[in-house]
Amino acid sequence: MVNKADPDFVGDARRQSEHGIDRRRFLGGLVLGAGAGMLASLGAPRFSHAASTSMRNRIVVTAPTGNIGHQVLHNLLDSDALHSGVSIRVIARDPSRLPTATRGRIEVVQGSHGDSAVVDEAFKDADTVFWLCPADPTAESVMAAYVGFTRPACEAITAHGVRRVVGISALGRGTPMAASAGYVTASLAMDDLIAGTGADFRALTMPSFMDNIARQAKPIRDQGVFFLPIDGDRKLPAVATRDIASVAASLLLDTSWSGRSEVPVLGPEDLSFNEMASIISDVLGKPVRYQQVSFEAYKAGFVQRGMSEAMAQGMTDMARAKNEGLDSAVQRTPASRTATSFRQWCEDELRPVVLR
Repeated sequence: MVNKADPDFVGDARRQSEHGIDRRRFLGGLVLGAGAGMLASLGAPRFSHAASTSMRNRIVVTAPTGNIGHQVLHNLLDSDALHSGVSIRVIARDPSRLPTATRGRIEVVQGSHGDSAVVDEAFKDADTVFWLCPADPTAESVMAAYVGFTRPACEAITAHGVRRVVGISALGRGTPMAASAGYVTASLAMDDLIAGTGADFRALTMPSFMDNIARQAKPIRDQGVFFLPIDGDRKLPAVATRDIASVAASLLLDTSWSGRSEVPVLGPEDLSFNEMASIISDVLGKPVRYQQVSFEAYKAGFVQRGMSEAMAQGMTDMARAKNEGLDSAVQRTPASRTATSFRQWCEDELRPVVLR
């Protein structure tokens, strides 16, 4: 999943036509946004299974204890689907991290979903898979981290005839920057691999996550500042992971869609980092500013924290590409707009972390 470790938000929402992009280029015929109507249900406290058929739907959830995956699992369990032919299986490295109340309601396969034996067991009799590639900061390359990790799963999808896959991905396909965008380049290649299995596929394509700002809670609290290598006045889309999980759960529960396409998940508005700093200041009741750093310093920080040279370069390449417009090709529509504003996210998520 490209954005889970991405602390940079970039974009400058321009019209898709400015880049001359034909979204049908995705695997020779994918249609942008097919199935994106699922976003209309966001904000509901529970998920209804009414949109799907009454057929059996065994759903496999990967990364069920991660930032997005645990919310997907919660949404599935909070729906009425388990009473109408839906069952849930998860793949977890450490099942003890699953909530105690959850374990009795799901089937658990222990191990890594990058392990061929594990996915072979987990995908037996599976109908739908939620796919999220986990962070691997020490991988030898971004392609190894995404494509290499995903290859065993694709073999199992084909072998077991999995019908549908919902995956976490990134914006940028078809843009001039997509071929040299680090994590994004690898994520798009991963999507191609999944789509090549023949399973029906929805790639949820995102800008950066609001939640990544919380990674800088300490400098926000102690210094009143957060740092990234992006132009502070560039307006950009950003999305809350809670909304990504909502869209994913809706698609996982719906058995009526088919084909292969991207579903953009863009948040409610574009904001610059300087505007974000102003909102953070209002919410926290203290001055907070944004400071742009060099791309060299940005990469060095990752290396100092133990990231491999290749993965640090991948993060930097992604940030540079985003600063050049990677996230700008898809215009926000009612179908791709999600509910949680940056201010609401700050109230709900950032404020408790900074002030604790």
